[in-house]
Amino acid sequence: VRFHTMAEVEGISGRPGNFDVTVRLRPRYVNDRCTACNACVAVCPVERPNAFNFGLGKTKAIYLAHEMAFPMKYAIDESACRLTECAKCVEVCAYDAIDLTMQPKTLTLKAGAIIIATGWDPYEAGRIDNLGFGRYPDVVRNVITNVMMERLAAANGPTQGRILRPSDGREVESAVFVQCAGSRDVNHLGYCSSICCLASLKEATYLREQNPNARAYVFYIDLRTPGTYEFFTQKVLKDERISVMKGKVARITEDPGARKLIVEAENILSFEKVRLPVDLVVLATGMASSLAQGRPAGPLALDKDHFVLQAETGDGIFAAGCAKAPVDVATSVQDATAAAAMAIATIQSAAGAQAPRA
Repeated sequence: VRFHTMAEVEGISGRPGNFDVTVRLRPRYVNDRCTACNACVAVCPVERPNAFNFGLGKTKAIYLAHEMAFPMKYAIDESACRLTECAKCVEVCAYDAIDLTMQPKTLTLKAGAIIIATGWDPYEAGRIDNLGFGRYPDVVRNVITNVMMERLAAANGPTQGRILRPSDGREVESAVFVQCAGSRDVNHLGYCSSICCLASLKEATYLREQNPNARAYVFYIDLRTPGTYEFFTQKVLKDERISVMKGKVARITEDPGARKLIVEAENILSFEKVRLPVDLVVLATGMASSLAQGRPAGPLALDKDHFVLQAETGDGIFAAGCAKAPVDVATSVQDATAAAAMAIATIQSAAGAQAPRA
Protein backbone atom coordinates (compact mmCIF):
# COMPACT_ATOMS: atom_id res chain seq x y z
CA VAL A 1 0.00 0.00 0.00
CA ARG A 2 1.38 3.40 -0.98
CA PHE A 3 0.22 6.68 0.55
CA HIS A 4 0.70 10.14 -0.93
CA THR A 5 -0.16 12.92 1.53
CA MET A 6 -0.54 16.62 0.71
CA ALA A 7 -1.63 15.38 -2.71
CA GLU A 8 -4.28 16.50 -5.18
CA VAL A 9 -5.54 14.57 -8.19
CA GLU A 10 -5.27 16.80 -11.26
CA GLY A 11 -6.37 14.44 -14.00
CA ILE A 12 -7.79 10.99 -14.74
CA SER A 13 -7.64 9.35 -18.15
CA GLY A 14 -7.84 5.86 -19.58
CA ARG A 15 -10.32 3.06 -19.11
CA PRO A 16 -11.21 0.42 -16.48
CA GLY A 17 -8.15 -1.70 -15.83
CA ASN A 18 -5.80 0.92 -17.28
CA PHE A 19 -6.25 4.39 -15.77
CA ASP A 20 -3.58 7.08 -15.69
CA VAL A 21 -3.94 9.35 -12.66
CA THR A 22 -1.99 12.61 -12.52
CA VAL A 23 -1.23 13.68 -8.94
CA ARG A 24 0.28 16.94 -7.74
CA LEU A 25 2.22 16.77 -4.46
CA ARG A 26 2.43 20.02 -2.53
CA PRO A 27 5.75 20.67 -0.79
CA ARG A 28 5.85 19.66 2.88
CA TYR A 29 9.26 21.34 3.30
CA VAL A 30 10.12 18.43 5.61
CA ASN A 31 11.61 15.18 4.30
CA ASP A 32 11.51 11.57 5.48
CA ARG A 33 14.37 12.08 7.94
CA CYS A 34 12.03 13.92 10.33
CA THR A 35 11.70 12.20 13.73
CA ALA A 36 9.06 14.58 15.14
CA CYS A 37 11.49 15.62 17.88
CA ASN A 38 9.80 19.04 18.20
CA ALA A 39 13.02 21.08 18.23
CA CYS A 40 11.85 23.11 15.23
CA VAL A 41 8.60 24.09 16.93
CA ALA A 42 10.46 25.43 19.95
CA VAL A 43 12.29 28.05 17.86
CA CYS A 44 9.61 28.92 15.29
CA PRO A 45 8.50 32.56 15.85
CA VAL A 46 5.29 32.41 13.78
CA GLU A 47 1.85 31.17 14.89
CA ARG A 48 -1.14 30.10 12.79
CA PRO A 49 -4.69 28.95 13.61
CA ASN A 50 -4.89 25.27 14.50
CA ALA A 51 -6.83 23.78 11.57
CA PHE A 52 -7.37 20.43 13.29
CA ASN A 53 -9.11 22.23 16.16
CA PHE A 54 -11.02 24.47 13.73
CA GLY A 55 -9.26 27.61 14.89
CA LEU A 56 -9.56 26.89 18.62
CA GLY A 57 -5.95 27.55 19.55
CA LYS A 58 -2.81 27.94 17.50
CA THR A 59 0.18 26.01 16.22
CA LYS A 60 3.53 27.21 14.95
CA ALA A 61 4.11 27.62 11.21
CA ILE A 62 5.93 24.27 11.33
CA TYR A 63 3.52 21.85 12.91
CA LEU A 64 2.29 18.30 13.36
CA ALA A 65 -1.29 18.05 12.11
CA HIS A 66 -2.34 16.24 15.30
CA GLU A 67 -0.83 13.79 17.76
CA MET A 68 -1.78 10.74 15.66
CA ALA A 69 -0.76 12.26 12.32
CA PHE A 70 0.20 10.02 9.42
CA PRO A 71 2.96 10.19 8.46
CA MET A 72 4.37 11.17 11.84
CA LYS A 73 6.40 14.09 10.58
CA TYR A 74 6.06 17.84 10.56
CA ALA A 75 4.91 20.10 7.75
CA ILE A 76 5.31 23.82 7.12
CA ASP A 77 2.40 26.12 6.32
CA GLU A 78 3.86 28.18 3.50
CA SER A 79 1.15 30.82 3.89
CA ALA A 80 2.40 31.55 7.42
CA CYS A 81 6.11 30.71 7.30
CA ARG A 82 8.74 33.19 6.12
CA LEU A 83 10.73 30.23 4.74
CA THR A 84 14.31 31.20 3.83
CA GLU A 85 13.90 34.67 5.36
CA CYS A 86 13.86 33.01 8.79
CA ALA A 87 15.23 29.43 8.63
CA LYS A 88 15.54 29.07 12.43
CA CYS A 89 14.03 25.59 12.16
CA VAL A 90 16.75 24.55 9.71
CA GLU A 91 19.45 25.70 12.12
CA VAL A 92 18.21 23.54 15.01
CA CYS A 93 17.27 20.41 13.06
CA ALA A 94 19.82 17.72 13.90
CA TYR A 95 18.61 15.40 11.14
CA ASP A 96 18.80 17.71 8.11
CA ALA A 97 15.09 17.08 7.67
CA ILE A 98 13.95 20.56 6.62
CA ASP A 99 14.23 21.81 3.04
CA LEU A 100 12.80 25.30 2.62
CA THR A 101 13.39 25.21 -1.14
CA MET A 102 11.26 22.12 -1.73
CA GLN A 103 9.08 22.42 -4.85
CA PRO A 104 5.76 20.86 -5.92
CA LYS A 105 6.01 17.55 -7.77
CA THR A 106 3.78 15.84 -10.29
CA LEU A 107 3.59 12.09 -10.73
CA THR A 108 1.49 9.69 -12.78
CA LEU A 109 0.02 6.56 -11.23
CA LYS A 110 -1.36 3.50 -12.99
CA ALA A 111 -4.65 2.17 -11.61
CA GLY A 112 -7.13 -0.51 -12.55
CA ALA A 113 -10.01 1.17 -10.72
CA ILE A 114 -10.55 4.36 -8.73
CA ILE A 115 -12.49 5.03 -5.52
CA ILE A 116 -13.57 8.59 -4.74
CA ALA A 117 -13.71 8.90 -0.93
CA THR A 118 -13.18 12.63 -0.51
CA GLY A 119 -15.41 13.08 2.54
CA TRP A 120 -17.09 16.35 3.48
CA ASP A 121 -16.43 19.84 4.79
CA PRO A 122 -18.39 21.72 7.47
CA TYR A 123 -20.54 24.43 5.93
CA GLU A 124 -19.06 27.89 6.58
CA ALA A 125 -20.96 29.28 9.56
CA GLY A 126 -19.88 32.84 8.78
CA ARG A 127 -22.20 32.84 5.78
CA ILE A 128 -25.26 32.66 8.06
CA ASP A 129 -25.65 36.33 8.91
CA ASN A 130 -28.25 36.18 11.67
CA LEU A 131 -26.42 33.64 13.85
CA GLY A 132 -23.45 35.83 14.72
CA PHE A 133 -20.59 33.43 14.06
CA GLY A 134 -17.34 35.42 13.99
CA ARG A 135 -19.15 38.76 13.94
CA TYR A 136 -17.94 40.22 17.23
CA PRO A 137 -14.40 39.99 18.60
CA ASP A 138 -15.14 38.87 22.15
CA VAL A 139 -18.38 37.39 23.47
CA VAL A 140 -19.62 36.04 20.15
CA ARG A 141 -16.48 33.96 20.01
CA ASN A 142 -18.77 31.79 22.11
CA VAL A 143 -20.85 31.01 19.02
CA ILE A 144 -19.15 27.86 17.76
CA THR A 145 -19.99 25.03 15.38
CA ASN A 146 -20.76 21.39 16.11
CA VAL A 147 -17.31 20.24 14.96
CA MET A 148 -15.69 22.83 17.24
CA MET A 149 -17.76 21.47 20.12
CA GLU A 150 -16.40 18.00 19.38
CA ARG A 151 -12.86 19.34 19.67
CA LEU A 152 -13.66 21.09 22.97
CA ALA A 153 -14.98 17.80 24.36
CA ALA A 154 -12.06 15.72 23.05
CA ALA A 155 -9.35 14.66 25.49
CA ASN A 156 -6.70 15.74 22.96
CA GLY A 157 -8.50 18.98 22.16
CA PRO A 158 -7.51 22.57 23.00
CA THR A 159 -8.99 22.36 26.52
CA GLN A 160 -8.10 18.70 27.23
CA GLY A 161 -11.76 17.73 27.07
CA ARG A 162 -13.21 20.46 29.30
CA ILE A 163 -16.12 22.37 27.73
CA LEU A 164 -15.12 25.98 28.35
CA ARG A 165 -16.15 29.28 26.77
CA PRO A 166 -13.62 30.27 24.09
CA SER A 167 -13.80 33.95 25.09
CA ASP A 168 -12.68 33.63 28.72
CA GLY A 169 -12.18 29.96 29.60
CA ARG A 170 -15.14 29.87 32.01
CA GLU A 171 -17.12 26.67 32.56
CA VAL A 172 -20.29 26.54 30.46
CA GLU A 173 -23.47 26.64 32.56
CA SER A 174 -25.94 26.90 29.68
CA ALA A 175 -25.86 26.26 25.94
CA VAL A 176 -28.18 26.51 22.96
CA PHE A 177 -27.86 24.07 20.07
CA VAL A 178 -29.17 25.48 16.78
CA GLN A 179 -30.19 22.78 14.32
CA CYS A 180 -30.13 23.15 10.52
CA ALA A 181 -27.69 26.08 10.69
CA GLY A 182 -27.37 26.57 6.96
CA SER A 183 -29.15 23.32 6.08
CA ARG A 184 -32.61 22.90 4.57
CA ASP A 185 -32.30 26.51 3.49
CA VAL A 186 -32.64 27.78 -0.08
CA ASN A 187 -29.99 30.41 0.66
CA HIS A 188 -27.42 27.87 1.84
CA LEU A 189 -27.61 24.05 1.73
CA GLY A 190 -30.97 22.88 0.45
CA TYR A 191 -30.75 19.39 1.92
CA CYS A 192 -30.75 17.67 5.32
CA SER A 193 -27.28 16.55 6.39
CA SER A 194 -28.73 13.53 8.24
CA ILE A 195 -26.37 13.43 11.25
CA CYS A 196 -26.74 16.89 12.81
CA CYS A 197 -29.68 16.17 15.12
CA LEU A 198 -27.93 13.18 16.65
CA ALA A 199 -24.64 15.07 16.90
CA SER A 200 -26.27 17.89 18.86
CA LEU A 201 -28.12 15.54 21.21
CA LYS A 202 -24.84 13.72 21.83
CA GLU A 203 -23.02 17.00 22.48
CA ALA A 204 -25.75 18.07 24.90
CA THR A 205 -24.97 14.93 26.90
CA TYR A 206 -21.27 15.91 26.94
CA LEU A 207 -22.25 19.14 28.68
CA ARG A 208 -24.55 17.43 31.15
CA GLU A 209 -21.97 14.78 32.03
CA GLN A 210 -19.34 17.42 32.81
CA ASN A 211 -21.65 19.79 34.65
CA PRO A 212 -24.73 18.21 36.29
CA ASN A 213 -26.24 21.68 36.81
CA ALA A 214 -25.85 22.80 33.20
CA ARG A 215 -28.86 23.49 30.97
CA ALA A 216 -29.02 22.66 27.27
CA TYR A 217 -31.61 23.95 24.81
CA VAL A 218 -32.04 22.44 21.34
CA PHE A 219 -33.96 24.33 18.63
CA TYR A 220 -34.93 22.19 15.65
CA ILE A 221 -37.06 22.19 12.49
CA ASP A 222 -37.65 18.43 12.55
CA LEU A 223 -35.88 16.02 14.88
CA ARG A 224 -34.47 13.34 12.59
CA THR A 225 -32.86 10.37 14.34
CA PRO A 226 -33.31 7.33 12.08
CA GLY A 227 -32.97 3.63 12.84
CA THR A 228 -31.52 2.34 16.09
CA TYR A 229 -30.50 5.87 17.08
CA GLU A 230 -34.10 6.48 18.13
CA PHE A 231 -33.38 4.72 21.45
CA PHE A 232 -30.58 7.17 22.18
CA THR A 233 -32.89 10.07 21.31
CA GLN A 234 -35.55 8.91 23.74
CA LYS A 235 -32.93 8.61 26.48
CA VAL A 236 -31.77 12.19 25.92
CA LEU A 237 -35.32 13.55 25.81
CA LYS A 238 -35.95 12.17 29.31
CA ASP A 239 -33.26 14.47 30.75
CA GLU A 240 -35.14 17.28 32.48
CA ARG A 241 -32.26 19.71 31.97
CA ILE A 242 -32.22 19.27 28.19
CA SER A 243 -35.06 21.23 26.59
CA VAL A 244 -35.94 20.44 22.98
CA MET A 245 -38.03 23.06 21.15
CA LYS A 246 -39.41 23.06 17.62
CA GLY A 247 -38.57 26.42 16.11
CA LYS A 248 -35.94 28.42 14.27
CA VAL A 249 -33.51 30.81 15.92
CA ALA A 250 -34.08 34.28 14.53
CA ARG A 251 -31.08 36.11 15.94
CA ILE A 252 -28.08 35.82 18.23
CA THR A 253 -26.63 38.95 19.85
CA GLU A 254 -24.58 39.74 22.93
CA ASP A 255 -25.20 41.35 26.29
CA PRO A 256 -21.85 43.02 26.99
CA GLY A 257 -22.73 43.74 30.61
CA ALA A 258 -23.63 40.18 31.56
CA ARG A 259 -21.10 38.69 29.12
CA LYS A 260 -23.86 36.45 27.78
CA LEU A 261 -25.24 35.54 24.38
CA ILE A 262 -28.89 36.40 23.79
CA VAL A 263 -30.73 33.85 21.65
CA GLU A 264 -34.05 34.96 20.19
CA ALA A 265 -36.29 32.26 18.75
CA GLU A 266 -39.86 31.06 18.44
CA ASN A 267 -41.32 27.90 19.95
CA ILE A 268 -43.70 26.88 17.18
CA LEU A 269 -45.61 24.33 19.24
CA SER A 270 -46.38 26.72 22.12
CA PHE A 271 -46.68 29.85 19.89
CA GLU A 272 -44.28 31.66 22.23
CA LYS A 273 -41.29 33.86 21.53
CA VAL A 274 -38.21 32.76 23.42
CA ARG A 275 -35.33 34.92 24.64
CA LEU A 276 -32.54 33.00 26.35
CA PRO A 277 -29.31 34.35 27.90
CA VAL A 278 -26.71 31.58 27.62
CA ASP A 279 -22.95 31.01 27.84
CA LEU A 280 -22.46 29.11 24.59
CA VAL A 281 -24.24 28.60 21.25
CA VAL A 282 -23.45 25.58 19.09
CA LEU A 283 -24.44 25.78 15.42
CA ALA A 284 -25.21 22.45 13.78
CA THR A 285 -23.72 23.40 10.43
CA GLY A 286 -24.41 21.05 7.54
CA MET A 287 -22.17 18.70 5.61
CA ALA A 288 -20.95 20.25 2.36
CA SER A 289 -19.33 18.19 -0.36
CA SER A 290 -15.55 18.57 -0.39
CA LEU A 291 -15.77 18.39 -4.18
CA ALA A 292 -17.39 21.84 -4.13
CA GLN A 293 -13.91 23.34 -3.70
CA GLY A 294 -12.40 23.56 -7.17
CA ARG A 295 -13.09 21.53 -10.27
CA PRO A 296 -13.00 17.74 -9.74
CA ALA A 297 -10.55 15.80 -11.86
CA GLY A 298 -11.68 13.07 -14.22
CA PRO A 299 -15.03 11.93 -15.58
CA LEU A 300 -17.07 12.61 -12.45
CA ALA A 301 -20.76 13.48 -12.71
CA LEU A 302 -21.89 15.75 -9.86
CA ASP A 303 -25.34 16.86 -8.78
CA LYS A 304 -26.19 20.50 -8.05
CA ASP A 305 -24.79 20.13 -4.53
CA HIS A 306 -21.49 18.69 -5.83
CA PHE A 307 -22.09 15.12 -4.67
CA VAL A 308 -21.12 12.30 -7.05
CA LEU A 309 -23.84 10.80 -9.23
CA GLN A 310 -22.61 7.22 -9.41
CA ALA A 311 -24.96 6.17 -12.20
CA GLU A 312 -23.59 8.88 -14.49
CA THR A 313 -19.91 8.61 -13.54
CA GLY A 314 -17.43 6.81 -15.80
CA ASP A 315 -16.98 3.03 -15.59
CA GLY A 316 -14.33 1.86 -13.16
CA ILE A 317 -14.72 4.91 -10.92
CA PHE A 318 -16.70 4.41 -7.71
CA ALA A 319 -17.73 6.95 -5.07
CA ALA A 320 -18.05 6.06 -1.41
CA GLY A 321 -19.57 7.58 1.71
CA CYS A 322 -19.99 11.34 1.88
CA ALA A 323 -18.64 11.78 -1.63
CA LYS A 324 -22.13 10.64 -2.70
CA ALA A 325 -24.36 12.08 0.03
CA PRO A 326 -24.29 13.17 3.68
CA VAL A 327 -24.22 9.96 5.76
CA ASP A 328 -23.00 8.75 9.15
CA VAL A 329 -19.83 6.75 9.85
CA ALA A 330 -21.49 3.33 9.81
CA THR A 331 -23.11 3.99 6.44
CA SER A 332 -19.83 5.33 5.07
CA VAL A 333 -18.04 2.13 6.10
CA GLN A 334 -20.70 -0.04 4.47
CA ASP A 335 -20.61 2.04 1.30
CA ALA A 336 -16.81 1.97 1.16
CA THR A 337 -16.85 -1.82 1.49
CA ALA A 338 -19.21 -2.03 -1.47
CA ALA A 339 -17.03 0.38 -3.49
CA ALA A 340 -13.93 -1.71 -2.75
CA ALA A 341 -15.72 -4.88 -3.85
CA MET A 342 -16.78 -3.26 -7.12
CA ALA A 343 -13.25 -1.95 -7.70
CA ILE A 344 -11.81 -5.44 -7.21
CA ALA A 345 -14.39 -6.88 -9.59
CA THR A 346 -13.49 -4.24 -12.18
CA ILE A 347 -9.78 -5.06 -11.96
CA GLN A 348 -10.42 -8.80 -12.20
CA SER A 349 -12.75 -8.32 -15.15
CA ALA A 350 -10.22 -6.15 -16.98
CA ALA A 351 -7.44 -8.67 -16.30
CA GLY A 352 -9.62 -11.47 -17.63
CA ALA A 353 -10.46 -9.55 -20.78
CA GLN A 354 -6.77 -8.90 -21.47
CA ALA A 355 -5.61 -12.47 -20.79
CA PRO A 356 -4.69 -14.45 -23.93
CA ARG A 357 -7.20 -17.08 -24.94
CA ALA A 358 -6.09 -20.70 -25.20
